[in-house]
Amino acid sequence: MRKGFANAAGLVLGFALDRVFGDPRRWHPVAGFGSAALALERRTYADRRSAGVAHEIVAVGGVVGLGLMLRRGGVAATALATWTVLGGRSLAGTGREMADRLESGDLDGARRLLPSLCGRDPEVLDADGLARAALESIAENTSDATVAPLLWGAVAGAPGLLGYRAINTLDAMIGYRNDRYQRFGWAAARTDDVANLVPARVTGLLTAALAPVAGGRAADSLAAWRRDAAGHPSPNAGVVEATMAGALGVGLGGVTRYRHGTESRPRLGDGPAPTVPDLRRAVRMSEAVQVAAVLVAAGYALAAGRR
Repeated sequence: MRKGFANAAGLVLGFALDRVFGDPRRWHPVAGFGSAALALERRTYADRRSAGVAHEIVAVGGVVGLGLMLRRGGVAATALATWTVLGGRSLAGTGREMADRLESGDLDGARRLLPSLCGRDPEVLDADGLARAALESIAENTSDATVAPLLWGAVAGAPGLLGYRAINTLDAMIGYRNDRYQRFGWAAARTDDVANLVPARVTGLLTAALAPVAGGRAADSLAAWRRDAAGHPSPNAGVVEATMAGALGVGLGGVTRYRHGTESRPRLGDGPAPTVPDLRRAVRMSEAVQVAAVLVAAGYALAAGRR
C-alpha cells in the first residue's frame, strides 16, 4: 500500500511540475540521453538487425538501471523522473503558438516551428498543410509525451518512466525505413510499437470519452477508430489520430512529405481538412486527455499497491 501511494503521489506531483514549469530549458536529461545514444551508435552501428538489437539493449538497459537506483528515493524520485519524461505542457504550448502564427499569416515562422512538433518537411507545406501536420502531431504526441509515460510509471515506477522515454527517444532517432536505419533501426521501431500498444488505446478511449470538450461526440470518435485506424502504417498512431479526427469532425491523412521521402497516408475521419480553429480544439482535447491520464495512472498505482 505504501509503495502504491508513493508511486501515485510521485506521478501526480511530477505531472504538476510539468504543468507549472514545462520542460527544463537547459541540461534536459532526455537531450542528454540522445547525445549519449548517438555516441553509442558510433560504436554499435552496423547495417544488421542484430547490431540494432544490441544497441537497443545497451541504451535502454542502462536507463532502466538508473531508474532502479532512483526508485529508492520514494515520492521525490518518482516525481523527478515523471517531470523529466513528460512533455505535455510544451506540446500544448507549441500547438497554440503554431495556431497563433498561422492566424497572423506568419507562414515562415510556422514552418520554423514545425520541426519541434514532427519530422515533416515544412518547406513544402502551405497554411492548411501546416495545420494538419501540427494537429496530427499533437494527437500522436498526447500519447507518446504524456499518456504512455504515465501508464508505464504507474506499472513500474521510475524504471518504467525512464525506460519508456528511452525507447521512445531511440525510435525517434533511428526508427526509420531509410537506407541507413532500415535494418539497424528495426529493433527500436518494433520495441516502441510494443511499448505503445496499450497507451495508444487508452489515449483513444480517453479521447472518445472527452470528445464533448471539443464540441464532438464520443460515438463519432469511436466510429473513426473502428473504420479507419487499421489502415494507418503505425498500429498506434492510427488509433490516436483517428479518434482525434472523429472527435473534432475533421479528416486527416493524405500525402505526407518527410525529408527522407514521401508517404501516402490513409484518410482518418470523414470531415473536411482541419483549419486553425481545429488546431486550437485539438490542443484543448490534448490537455483534457492529459489530465484524465494522470488520474487513471494514479488510480492504477494505488490499486496495484493495495494488491
